[in-house]
Amino acid sequence: MIVKVMAAAGSSFPGVNYNDKKIDKGKGQLMLMKNFPSFINKSSKKEQVRDYLRAISIGNKKVLKPQFHAMISTKFQEHSKEELAKIAENFMDEMGYGKQPFTVVFHNDTDNNHVHMVTTRVDKTTGKKINDSYEKLKSQKALAQVMEKIYGLNEDEKLNKLLKYKISSLNQLETLLERSGYKMVKNKKDENAFDILKNGVKKKTINGNQIVFDHQKNDNRKNQIKAILIKYKEIHSNKVFKVEDNRRQESMLPDEKLFPRENYSKMKIEFESELQKKLKDIFGIDTVFHQKDDFKPFGYTLIDHKTGKVYKGSEVMKMNDLFEFTSDKIDKKLFEILKDYNIPNLESKMILLEFLKIKNPVAGLQDFMLFENRGKKDLDTYRKVQNEVRDFIKKQRKVNDCISIAKSADGKVYAVHTRFHYIGELRALLGENEYQRYFNAEGIFNMEIENRAQNNEKNEIIKAVDEMLFELMKSTTTAKDPAENELKKKRKRRK
Repeated sequence: MIVKVMAAAGSSFPGVNYNDKKIDKGKGQLMLMKNFPSFINKSSKKEQVRDYLRAISIGNKKVLKPQFHAMISTKFQEHSKEELAKIAENFMDEMGYGKQPFTVVFHNDTDNNHVHMVTTRVDKTTGKKINDSYEKLKSQKALAQVMEKIYGLNEDEKLNKLLKYKISSLNQLETLLERSGYKMVKNKKDENAFDILKNGVKKKTINGNQIVFDHQKNDNRKNQIKAILIKYKEIHSNKVFKVEDNRRQESMLPDEKLFPRENYSKMKIEFESELQKKLKDIFGIDTVFHQKDDFKPFGYTLIDHKTGKVYKGSEVMKMNDLFEFTSDKIDKKLFEILKDYNIPNLESKMILLEFLKIKNPVAGLQDFMLFENRGKKDLDTYRKVQNEVRDFIKKQRKVNDCISIAKSADGKVYAVHTRFHYIGELRALLGENEYQRYFNAEGIFNMEIENRAQNNEKNEIIKAVDEMLFELMKSTTTAKDPAENELKKKRKRRK
């Protein structure tokens, strides 16, 4: 989950207008209005909301840009709109805006569920400006506190647990922390100390002399890991491909693109494989490749979360014996979407691959980039998929940008839902009775098409016979009806 504080804006409160446009287009939903007077509520027009925020702000002429606008986003649909609204409400409390009039609007126009919060930086009671010093860093702390309060996600406990892992070098500690979203940097005041940051916020300072290195040679777990690697290499794809993350560059402002900072100018490169994912999901063994720029990795590290130990990969198994490196690559955003699909078997994997190639052609998309994922979606998501697919079927397969129906080689019918990243058999989604009704209707529909085709063919035959008779008539000397010639013959005989 991430939080982003937008740049401060003027007294026109453009954030209100932005959210209202989303609602009008059906891409947004007002989830919460808090601390407004009773005459301003969810049925009020945007002008009323904007004018009230402006009226509070105008009393402090020193605050030229009073709008506070922030966004909280979750990965795909990990949190519902109701959960995000609750998180947003608590976040505003932590940021010092809990008693201010503010709105929370849910947006569903991207792959990730997210909410926008808008309020004023001018205190409605005192007329003073609410402290916004180090606001972006403060927002990161606020979100972490909210997540701990609601879900019990304690960052300090997580970090302390990582610092107890057995490592044999300082580089291994850096790799371990980076893999969990932390960054280790030199402390500016003490050359023997290190600061551990997350999203730019300092979480802890450790002394270099306190770091203990483990150099144990006899390690039975290492042999166990090697046996696991050899076995699962034969079961799951070990083909490694490049994942390119260009989102930071794409989000840069025009002046940043002209004068990019060093860290912003480089595309982030990762290397992935299905084997990596399976090792982590099943055994808690995380594989981290090491590379320079976008060149092929020169080594790898194994993090064994089960025993809390970090290994140099080559000491367990040579990298090229374990992995097959390819020249294929894929965009990070698309790759994250593909990983989120539930792919229970090879059949559904191939259906999804063909669907993606037709629906959204991507150059270079390979089957080994789709990872088998037997994990089921949560019940709430499954019910939403069920309801939308049923509605789609009842409307006789009218166009829907999110839902498609596909048939496998052995005749099984699948539904693909692109917004919820779901693929599943239609029979299971609809239930047996409704599934049979659908196919009976489809059978009748197909029969009608066949009958129309047969009728058209029959009409063509009749037309051809008529044309042949007509040509035959024209070929006779009289070019008249044969019955008329027969009548004339009878008349002659009577004479």
